[in-house]
Amino acid sequence: MQTISIDYPAAEKLSRPVHVGAVSSGDLEIIMIPLPGGSTATVALRTSVDGFDTIWRRVLDRFFAESALVAHYEINDFGATPGMVSLRLAQALEIAREDPDAGQTTTTGGAR
Repeated sequence: MQTISIDYPAAEKLSRPVHVGAVSSGDLEIIMIPLPGGSTATVALRTSVDGFDTIWRRVLDRFFAESALVAHYEINDFGATPGMVSLRLAQALEIAREDPDAGQTTTTGGAR
């Protein structure tokens, strides 16, 4: 088990917690928690696969360069591919930016 911690500058606020995915074979879970008054996106990544630091950093750098929300991101990985990581990050961002009064849920266990 490997843990990676990274901080990214961020300006856009997250208004409510978001949860997507599930920790199971070949998948990952992302939990986003608002950081009121903060100015960073803090990432705590736990992965079952050691030695993929460079790939993780590339995927995260690309995402946070375009889409950083001020939040604490808990990413729990169980062997997801880089494509799945990008999909779950995009899914979390989409949910975070949805109108909470539109009847949408903030939690999903599968693809939307």
